[in-house]
Amino acid sequence: MTSATPPKRKIDSERRAEIGRERKARTRARILAVTFDIFGRENGLYARVEEVCEAAGITRQTFYNHFSGMDDLREALTWEVSHDFLVRVTAVLETMPDAAQRTACAIRYYLERGRLDCRWAWSIVNLSANGVVFGSETFAQARSTVADGIATGVFTVADEQIGRDLVMGATLSALFTQLRDDCGTDYSSHVARAVLIGLGCKPAAAFKFSTDPLPPLS
Repeated sequence: MTSATPPKRKIDSERRAEIGRERKARTRARILAVTFDIFGRENGLYARVEEVCEAAGITRQTFYNHFSGMDDLREALTWEVSHDFLVRVTAVLETMPDAAQRTACAIRYYLERGRLDCRWAWSIVNLSANGVVFGSETFAQARSTVADGIATGVFTVADEQIGRDLVMGATLSALFTQLRDDCGTDYSSHVARAVLIGLGCKPAAAFKFSTDPLPPLS
């Protein structure tokens, strides 16, 4: 006994819907890719919808079929740029019990990534200028780590929000400095050490955590 064959019309309809979803996904990916190229330049901060449409070869209507505007696009691109790297960094940091060590390593990972990948660094700088610094996930993770450091007595900074802003602000500023100047390969360690001391970490621990070899990212 054989099973009934689905009506051809239904198969065609499902295939058309699948093709439509695939086409939409490709268009969205192309928009994000060209926007990364734009924000990965020094003047990418001033990107406009028209520039994105021209680079992606789409109409404004197609753009607005995917994004409500530049703020929405920036938010989506920030996630694309920051999420996977944050996951890799977090996987290593979760093996470290000390909040000061986690903070120092995080700062150094981000600055080293920026030193080796200027397009990524410019995209982070430009996206942070009009949104949440380093993206909402990284922003929240920094606050959580500082809060843990305060709770365990590793940091003496008065408030976790101030501590988070110190970490994120200094790292973003240092990322920008690296793009402008030749800072040397030990710059990230110097920044991490200064931030730890600013958070109230003991100088000896700050020096150790900022100069220990960085574990490789998976």
